[in-house]
Amino acid sequence: MADEPLVLGIETSCDETGVGIVRGTTLLADAVASSVDEHARFGGVVPEVASRAHLEAMVPTVERALKDAGVSARDLDGIAVTAGPGLAGALLVGVSAAKAYAYALGKPLYGVNHLASHICVDQLEHGALPEPTMALLVSGGHSSLLLSTDITSDVRPMGATIDDAAGEAFDKIARVLNLGFPGGPVIDRYAKEGDPKAISFPRGLTGPRDPAYDFSFSGLKTAVARWIEAKRAAGEEVPVRDVAASFQEAVVDVLTRKAVRACKDQGVDHLMIGGGVAANSRLRVLAQERCEAAGIRLRVPRPKLCTDNGAMVAALGAEMVARGRAVSDWDLSADSSLPVTDPHVPGTSHTHTHDHVHEVSKENLYS
Repeated sequence: MADEPLVLGIETSCDETGVGIVRGTTLLADAVASSVDEHARFGGVVPEVASRAHLEAMVPTVERALKDAGVSARDLDGIAVTAGPGLAGALLVGVSAAKAYAYALGKPLYGVNHLASHICVDQLEHGALPEPTMALLVSGGHSSLLLSTDITSDVRPMGATIDDAAGEAFDKIARVLNLGFPGGPVIDRYAKEGDPKAISFPRGLTGPRDPAYDFSFSGLKTAVARWIEAKRAAGEEVPVRDVAASFQEAVVDVLTRKAVRACKDQGVDHLMIGGGVAANSRLRVLAQERCEAAGIRLRVPRPKLCTDNGAMVAALGAEMVARGRAVSDWDLSADSSLPVTDPHVPGTSHTHTHDHVHEVSKENLYS
């Protein structure tokens, strides 16, 4: 175990300041500082607020992760950081911090992809990812079907959202129902007491001529909002629990149906589900039912590892180290639209090293 790479990961793509430490595929620390309460009064994430919150939380969260892991910063074999996609300002805070720590400590720097990290985190729960693996990633910003044959170098997009992502739809419907922000957990909670068959809401992009693997939740969101508005206009009480259950069922029905279809079409017998919406209880149950019926093995990390966190970044960083992938250059920058086909951002020079780090900095930091 001591020979496995010890990597610290930093995640700041949205409103969570996450710092994780892993040794190989073993999770040692997962420290998170959330600014969700600061965004709640706005009904969504405010980029400037998120960036400032990351600045304030970064150093304390790194210190907490090191303490929880029981390791010294000097023991690390590398520093990994989300380089994209995400909010530009928020990403810049994490990238700048990672470069500072890596430079001062004389450690390799790895800029990695947020979406690929969501896939790789499952290794901390269920061991090495089979190759290939189909991944369904569902969050506030993404609804994607991805085929991974090598998590460090070959992730192929099969389908994606063409408008509202699943998590975004949850937030908007929760707002219409006056349930607060974020919408995912509260919709899930109310849905458990409702009837998922009470209202027939549309299933987007499921027609015979529609793209097989793409997602669309904008029409569903509009249909649900109009249904609620019609009830209120007629002076009738809105059955919140039934609306929540029926809306949630429409979302997870489409997600799981397309994911299982992609596995069958591509001859892949493993499906991994990640991203914040993967914490949804109904999604997990329906996915398990449909995967068992199709002879597909389902892998879903525990809910805490599904939301944005530093552990997933550290997990992918450790895999980069273990497979000898190229380190990132010091001019690594944040890329808010970094494609998933780039699991990491390597250096441009084959002779790139970190040997030029100031020795005085390495001696003084954490002395």
